[in-house]
Amino acid sequence: MVIVMQADATQKDIEQVISRLKEAGFGVHLSEGTERTIIGALGGNREALAQQALEALAGVERVVPVLHPYKLVSRELKPEPTVVKVGGVAIGGPEVVVIAGPCAVESEEQILATARAVKAAGARILRGGAFKPRSSPYSFQGLGEEGLRLLALARAETGLPIVTEVLDVRTLETVAAQADMIQIGARNMQNFELLREVGLLKLPVLLKRGLSATIEEWLLAAEYIMREGNSQIVLCERGIRSFDTATRNTLDLAAVPLLHRLSHLPVIVDPSHATGKWRLVAPMSLAAVAAGADGLIIEVHPDPTAALSDGPQSLTPERFQGLMLKLRPVVAAMERSIAGAEGESGR
Repeated sequence: MVIVMQADATQKDIEQVISRLKEAGFGVHLSEGTERTIIGALGGNREALAQQALEALAGVERVVPVLHPYKLVSRELKPEPTVVKVGGVAIGGPEVVVIAGPCAVESEEQILATARAVKAAGARILRGGAFKPRSSPYSFQGLGEEGLRLLALARAETGLPIVTEVLDVRTLETVAAQADMIQIGARNMQNFELLREVGLLKLPVLLKRGLSATIEEWLLAAEYIMREGNSQIVLCERGIRSFDTATRNTLDLAAVPLLHRLSHLPVIVDPSHATGKWRLVAPMSLAAVAAGADGLIIEVHPDPTAALSDGPQSLTPERFQGLMLKLRPVVAAMERSIAGAEGESGR
């Protein structure tokens, strides 16, 4: 449940409520908004809490039960949207943030050429896989630590923060030492041990929806991370597996406005993995922004025909530049901004 404090509640009033909650065995999460302070009560003894008569305490406006199984990520606990900072880039604010780069880091020449191109077109964060989860054990698995080194090299040259995927707890420390943002891929969305460990870090987390995950399961995965103390989480809709094989996955754009109603966390969309076809990436990107997405994550490769991973869904740098131009009027219609050439923000 959440305890909504009055607008004029004093620090003493807030501390008294927190003290009562802790006496009843509850965990406490404090959310201080611009107009109201909201205190979340997690776990604990509800009978003991009832005896505390919280609504009678000074400064308490009302006590509201949280009906959803996810508590910390719920909009009920924190009505104001969370803005996640990745380097100097804010996701969840007025700007629609575009993340771009190759599916996998393949060479120094490839990642540097891509980083330069996507920055010039207006991307704000560089993506690239150093460790790759692949369905076949014979497919390219990534360059590992060498890939992380090359991503850091690209960041040093372009200034773009980097997001890259972590596959397991064993490699988490290695990835965290280089990444500005850690990606939890669709196959790891319910790797609860990994979620807990990522929650102990201070790094932002990009949490992709599982292949067949419900919205509730996805938000509960985010709850695992946030329960350990890390609230810097960005949700990524990347399509779900369905009966239709015309596209790689089925992009659930209804999830974007629904998540904004259910949770305070920012939401971005991955049209590349969702469709698996480069020709569909631009129209689905436009639709995602129109649906209210806080950003996009798009695969870009200098030569998709030679890509070692996911070439058919990757844009060339020229096509990516064209997409960024097409996005501008849609972003403006949503009363938001987007970075233009060389990162200049505009409507």
